[in-house]
Amino acid sequence: MQKLLAWIDDRFPLTKVWEEHLAKYYAPKNFNFWYYFGSLALLMLVLQIVTGIFLTMHYKPDTGLAFASVEYIMRDVDWGCLIRYLHSVGASFFFIVVYLHMFRGLLYGSYRNPRELIWLIGMVIFVALMAEAFMGYLLPWGNMSYWGAQVIISLFDAIPLIGPTLSEWMRGDFVVSDATLNRFFAFHVIAVPLVLAALVFVHIVALHKVGSNNPDGIEIKKKKGPDGIPLDGIPFHPYYTVKDIVGVTVFLMIFSAVVFFSPELGGWFLEHDNFTPANILQTPSEIVPLWYFTPFYSILRANTLAFLGVEAKLWGVIFMGLSIVLFFLLPWLDRSPVKSIRYRGWMYKFALAVFVLAFFILGYLGTQPAAGPNLMIAQICTVLYFAFFFLMPWYTKYDKTKPVPERVT
Repeated sequence: MQKLLAWIDDRFPLTKVWEEHLAKYYAPKNFNFWYYFGSLALLMLVLQIVTGIFLTMHYKPDTGLAFASVEYIMRDVDWGCLIRYLHSVGASFFFIVVYLHMFRGLLYGSYRNPRELIWLIGMVIFVALMAEAFMGYLLPWGNMSYWGAQVIISLFDAIPLIGPTLSEWMRGDFVVSDATLNRFFAFHVIAVPLVLAALVFVHIVALHKVGSNNPDGIEIKKKKGPDGIPLDGIPFHPYYTVKDIVGVTVFLMIFSAVVFFSPELGGWFLEHDNFTPANILQTPSEIVPLWYFTPFYSILRANTLAFLGVEAKLWGVIFMGLSIVLFFLLPWLDRSPVKSIRYRGWMYKFALAVFVLAFFILGYLGTQPAAGPNLMIAQICTVLYFAFFFLMPWYTKYDKTKPVPERVT
């Protein structure tokens, strides 16, 4: 085996990669529960790619055959229903893991210097993941898939000058049709997964270049022993590989429970309207996207006033886009002298709690009719959502902080 390994190392840096990224990659020794979700996100990406490959073996990207091919997978293909539910439930769990991973960044300041680029790459991954999910949502060609795509694509019509042309290019036709389905299938199966895989690789390489953050927000590379090893660091393997295996085991137990006992989860993971074929003459009673898009959809619908010569629909699109763009600016909006929430004052803790609450409320209201009290609450939560970002330079600068220890606790 040693001769074989030496032969490989002469031709490929296998041992070097193993040591740099696992055996001799020193991570902070105080990782906690919140540090499971990076590896879980990688697990979900692999699961989605593998199950997606098996689904494409039987799926037909044709408006006359797509819905029937999904039913064929569910009813006639050996283990087809399991593979389909692993993929559909996996999409929701992927977003759950990614949202928790992003929340960890907000807790411990993982977007701060020197990790700005890691955060920016991660946000590009998030946008690519949203595009991947949106295009995959059309493929079953259920009634909600059809009308959801119709509504979302039509929003781009509101963009001045390029809107109608952009919408037509996305559809590949004047309406959502067979050309749209084929186009979305190509992007969902080939183009976006390749981009995601490349971005995840770059994300991990950038992380291992500057090192992982930790719950104390202390740079462990600043305190090294005579051997050049960080005093508060431990090798990622075997310590954190074993830790992550425990997290993966618990996660898969929860994931499997949903897959086997409630894959639709009462319509949250798979809507009831998507179990009927697409019908251009029958609009669902309430057209809503899946839950992981609903906070942003709620922000879109909360804008009902036209001002400055711009119609309400365009303002909705602008604010929906801005609600995502602001995450990219976090490294420069946060002016706090400390990174971790452990040493921040009450202002940031209060702002983050309000932001998370507003995000959850917006997510729920995105599934409800936008009228009456629902609309008013959505507008209030939209203001709170944006206040978290726009006021951040002020409350992070003047927030009273605690002294940060020299070493990790």
